[in-house]
Amino acid sequence: MSYDINIREEELKNYVAKDFFGIFDTKKVIGNVDFCVAVPQISKELFDTDSLLWAEAKKGIANIYNSLVQLILTVGKARTFDKFLPPTMLGAFDAEKIAFVPYNDIHEVFYLNDFNWNVAPSNHGTKEFGLIYNKVKTILDRNTFLYFYNKDENELRAFIKSNFIAGKYGFTKTRIDKNNFIAIYNKWLQAVKPTIAVNWDALKKKGIIDGDFYLADILSSENETIKEKLFVLLKKNNYESDRISDDTGLFVSKRAEFTDGQKAHTQFWNKYERPPSEHYWNYIVERRDLLVPQDVRERKGSFFTPQVWVELSQKYLADVLGEDWQDEYYIWDCAAGTGNLLNGLTNKYNLWASTLDRQDVDVMKDRIKNGANLLEDHVFQFDFLNDDFTKLPKSLQNIINTPDKRKKLVVYINPPYVEATTARTVAGTGENKSGVATDNKLNKYFNTKIGNASNEVFALFMAQVYDKIPDAILGLFSKMKFIQGSNFAKFKDYFSAKYLGGFIVPANSFDNVKGLFPIGFTVWDTKIKQNISEISCDIYELNKTKYGLKLFYGNLQKNINKWIVETDEKDKNGFGFLCNPAPDFQHNSQLYISLKKGKEHFNFWKFSLKNMINGVIYFSVRHCITSTWLNDRDQFLYPNDGWKSDKEFQNDCLTFSLFHGQNRITSKDGTNHWIPFSESEVNARDKFDSDFMFKFIKGKIKPEDEKPDIFTVVSEPQAHYESPLRFSPEATAVFDAGRDLWKYYHENIDKVRNFANVEYNVNASLYDIREHFQGRNESGKMNHNSSNENYTNLIAILRDKLKLLAQKIETKVYAYEFLKK
Repeated sequence: MSYDINIREEELKNYVAKDFFGIFDTKKVIGNVDFCVAVPQISKELFDTDSLLWAEAKKGIANIYNSLVQLILTVGKARTFDKFLPPTMLGAFDAEKIAFVPYNDIHEVFYLNDFNWNVAPSNHGTKEFGLIYNKVKTILDRNTFLYFYNKDENELRAFIKSNFIAGKYGFTKTRIDKNNFIAIYNKWLQAVKPTIAVNWDALKKKGIIDGDFYLADILSSENETIKEKLFVLLKKNNYESDRISDDTGLFVSKRAEFTDGQKAHTQFWNKYERPPSEHYWNYIVERRDLLVPQDVRERKGSFFTPQVWVELSQKYLADVLGEDWQDEYYIWDCAAGTGNLLNGLTNKYNLWASTLDRQDVDVMKDRIKNGANLLEDHVFQFDFLNDDFTKLPKSLQNIINTPDKRKKLVVYINPPYVEATTARTVAGTGENKSGVATDNKLNKYFNTKIGNASNEVFALFMAQVYDKIPDAILGLFSKMKFIQGSNFAKFKDYFSAKYLGGFIVPANSFDNVKGLFPIGFTVWDTKIKQNISEISCDIYELNKTKYGLKLFYGNLQKNINKWIVETDEKDKNGFGFLCNPAPDFQHNSQLYISLKKGKEHFNFWKFSLKNMINGVIYFSVRHCITSTWLNDRDQFLYPNDGWKSDKEFQNDCLTFSLFHGQNRITSKDGTNHWIPFSESEVNARDKFDSDFMFKFIKGKIKPEDEKPDIFTVVSEPQAHYESPLRFSPEATAVFDAGRDLWKYYHENIDKVRNFANVEYNVNASLYDIREHFQGRNESGKMNHNSSNENYTNLIAILRDKLKLLAQKIETKVYAYEFLKK
């Protein structure tokens, strides 16, 4: 069986529905999803119909991964899973093939923090599309079932028969499992939560969240919670919390009633079969972190260490401490959450687990009853950053207070990675996160010892271990910025320990961790005092594949910002500004050139004729290498002097800066001195207001410090400041592509659609030309693409040539020590 690749998408959907899903309901409309396969109902539906498949359809032959990613963006953008129960599978098909992937394998991507879902899912060129593609590619590689109609028809029909179960007809309750309990929770928030008579803000301050009430509901039978150790319990027609005995031995508790006589609660849970199958209980309770509100996640950190990295970290501990380490060492996880970091450890008599929230303690003790390898007396509530160590269990105090035993204590943790500021704060679009690190009493204590590192919660954990548990072994998951971050110089003076080994993994392999940067697991012996000068970590990708080593340097020379400010001309006339954000890849997105100072809270360096080459070198070396999760925290450095005599390198950097997308020079902000062509080269309709850059390139500009102007035009050849600049073949190719783009703008201004609704601008910069053809969206941001094919081709050629030039510049970045490999 096969389909004509020329048939329309709607016709293809009809064929696929008829040929493969004839006994199912394929007419149901689920948000913006192209194609839905659902369990048929024999009468009018009272509740949600079970969806078996949501799929993206494409006419012709398409890239199946791109189609699946487009579907994920479609579902995530509309939050379709909040309005409809999610399906068993997601899928994609075209005229040649069909693919399926279990919904449960990718559903956590919908809960990414700080991700911009407001992009067009069909635009495969956006940054967001690429981020989701990279996030799920490994999952798709491993878990996608792909069938071709012409050669896999029998296997495809067998797959559908085995996995698309059509036995649920009529008014059946939906079963709860790990695939849908979050979707049901989102519905519960809308239907049930408003009818519970409590002060949610006051409860949140005590560490109780709405998810605790949901857990009480979901793990109940006949409206009675069946797991006693939960922080909130459902008792028929009310909730109970804080059930403790008083001095008389009688139990007292706090109750929460329903405002509507439990009507909404009853109607809601009539749709679902409670409790879920028992083998899901531990998973649901352990994943309480998925029910934590966003603001609480950011304050306290809510990180569930993936089991694959848990197992790997324990292997590394065994490698450095010996295969019998669990019997020879004591182990304390002082940021345990629900205790998953200790999964797999065997000697429960040597394990201690503490956590900030009492409900997490209750979860761990409930898990103990269900087989978790911990002792109840070794699990306790403790605020590691604020509580006095006299509150610790006597057995643990004895270890800490006995020097020989303390040397055998392994503090094994995955602390929160939150900090007091974010990139949005620097950019002026967000606020400092009050209470993240600064609410801890240790912040002031350690501020004098470790400086700005005290704003990082994980750094406070490290410093507290070093201070209160000297000579212990520390094994922790953390960001790697404490090795080479610019704010951690003072921290490294304080924290002196021997590095024993470790590995790094992509941050986005952890729940609730945003951004593309490395998270490392590193092991330190604090009894051996060594300065952190250089460490190497094994690299693991999302697919668990190990490849190579990554070096991190703790003794780096001065950074590139120290170099560039030495040539700042703050008091002189200039023709543009270069912003100087923190000197690492993470902050390169904040680095741009403009005619006016921006609103960001960092230095704006002024271009003059005297320092222009320094500025374009700074800009180019920071933008010529693509940021990845591996290099995200790498520092740009104060260079050696080799660049000073390398004119080709300087001219390559000038070219790169003139044509790069982060050059935001616009004539709307003032005179555009950055046009690199003459009027005749691009067939401009009038004279440019400034031909400075063109004449500088031709060698007809010289500095005149005593004059108020930023430059002086020299008419006589013998008075040239220098000979015309000579450009490499790669730079020349960029100029050629840029010239074609400028010519297209000036020659065709009346023939093409003006997406920015602005008049012809003879002084248009590259930024102005891009705006003209690409336009802006409703929020005022420039669109990523244009419907003008000629422009799209020209800008694509320019970008391709710019990439080749970037590769050439990259070799000099390392040669002149702007970066260390």
